[in-house]
Amino acid sequence: MTNKIFKYIFILNFICSCKISKQRLPYFDSYDFSPKWNSVDHKIPKFQLINQNGDTITNDDYTGKIYIADFFFTTCPRICPKLTKHMKILENLYSNNDQIKFLSHTVMPWYDSVSVLNEYGKKYDIQSEKWNLVTGDKEQIYRVARDGYFADNSFKIQESINEFIHTENFYLIDKNGKIRGVYNGTIEIEIERLKRHITTLEKENI
Repeated sequence: MTNKIFKYIFILNFICSCKISKQRLPYFDSYDFSPKWNSVDHKIPKFQLINQNGDTITNDDYTGKIYIADFFFTTCPRICPKLTKHMKILENLYSNNDQIKFLSHTVMPWYDSVSVLNEYGKKYDIQSEKWNLVTGDKEQIYRVARDGYFADNSFKIQESINEFIHTENFYLIDKNGKIRGVYNGTIEIEIERLKRHITTLEKENI
């Protein structure tokens, strides 16, 4: 009887492991973040911004990479330090994985200059070869945020181009520039979920 039970458990575990290995993440292509289980056309729009070292950063720097993106500003007193802390934990975790990168867009480019971002990067020991803090033209950043990441739900409601963008979301982007996950970057349990999804996405891209 005991052998039959162990045999049943072994078979059950084998079936479960097969299901996990075949897991795929959904795609997202709208403000309501309703999951789509088949690939979508939506991609992060083309951008050309400047990082904390004064280097030009474009989509090409992330093509073929999995990356986590967010939006912040250096003088933010509460939410942004939590976002940066959690992104730094992820940067450390994947420091030796050249297939995973990070991208933080300032939503106050009129203040967050290259030198300001550089000092912010030093404060948090950010490795620029892994994690770009980018500034540039406000209109371009806000267009990418709204049209690419759906980062500004108030814009959808009010349609005001002057509305200040601030979101606590982390966005998981695949090697083709498509959104595969959205997470509250201030909550530790969400960071754990993001880690699991990164693992799933890595297997998917093998």
